[in-house]
Amino acid sequence: MRHKIVMVMLSVALIVGLALTGCIEPAVEEEAPEEIVIGVFEPMTGPYAAGGQMTKEGIDMAVEENPEVLGRPVKMVLVDNRSEKVEAANAVARLIDYEGAVVVVGTYGSACAIPGSEVANNAQIPYIGCSPTNPLVTVGKPYAFRVCFIDPYQGGAAAKFAIEQLGAENTVIIQDIASDYSVGLSKFYREAFIEVKGPDAILEVSNFATGDQDFTAQLTSAKTKNPDVIFIPCAAYGEAALMIRQGREMGIEVPFLGGDTWEAPEFLEVAGEAAEGTYYTTHFDPAAKTTAKAVAFCTAFEEKYGRPPSAFAALGYDAYCRAIDAIEEAGSTDGEAIREALAASKDWEAVTGMITFDENGDPLKAVIVRTIKNGEVQYVTSIRP
Repeated sequence: MRHKIVMVMLSVALIVGLALTGCIEPAVEEEAPEEIVIGVFEPMTGPYAAGGQMTKEGIDMAVEENPEVLGRPVKMVLVDNRSEKVEAANAVARLIDYEGAVVVVGTYGSACAIPGSEVANNAQIPYIGCSPTNPLVTVGKPYAFRVCFIDPYQGGAAAKFAIEQLGAENTVIIQDIASDYSVGLSKFYREAFIEVKGPDAILEVSNFATGDQDFTAQLTSAKTKNPDVIFIPCAAYGEAALMIRQGREMGIEVPFLGGDTWEAPEFLEVAGEAAEGTYYTTHFDPAAKTTAKAVAFCTAFEEKYGRPPSAFAALGYDAYCRAIDAIEEAGSTDGEAIREALAASKDWEAVTGMITFDENGDPLKAVIVRTIKNGEVQYVTSIRP
């Protein structure tokens, strides 16, 4: 009898326990905030790879410093555009359509940036260029912006420096006919030179194509013209370095002048001693820091990489940080809201200077001139708007 009572009591307890268990709501784990994706397309391979690698160094620092925005984690997705126009367009499409990027950042090389910014603009996703200087990157594209100066000003600054600092009365131009960047920068340099010295000051404009290795014909012709300065706006550092070396071997002693693509450690390695006394325009020099952010960036960069930052690293950092701040200012990941925040940029503090975007999404910034002296890159001057 006692055994039966115990069994009944146990059964009742079990039933009550099960009933109570059924009444308790199961614990619900709080879902983690959805990631915000910032897409980056840079040339990790191909002829522009050196520029892409330098840019990524700065972007990586910005990623480390900005792990979240709007209380949500930020994920940077990088796609290699392989230094090719079609691949650049495909890279941006992938970042938007498959990765869900709310802002796209990149790229070294105007030839890749022009189609890439077009894809982003058509998708109404804000695009922020790091270093593409051709005006066509942003013109007519309300969702396109950039943190670098543009070639009309770079070309004008190069001509101004050649005339006022080097005392040039005339010039020869050797351009990469296959490069939008090179042809564009050549045009703006030529126009600025003519404005001061007249059309006869342009002694010759000759062409080569990306990948060429022998520049004997162009240099022989240039030498016969006896110019005061030779301007070489190459799309990549390799051809410029080879051309300078071959020119010096031919006995050309006048200064060679170039654009921002000469900014690569490999330029000095290829050109060797022939680079001595050459000049080039660029976006940043640690010796010409103008903002508190620049001071902090240079210190952190040297701690991380053991050397001073390149201009492209500084621009990569600026572009990514501007994307983060624009999302914060918009209070949203909506493309139009972010675009409006970018368009309203006024005196935004960047490593490479204060940024205010004009109606085309371009900033008005100083051009830095550097030279090679005693085998080292040295700051020369800043040419301001």
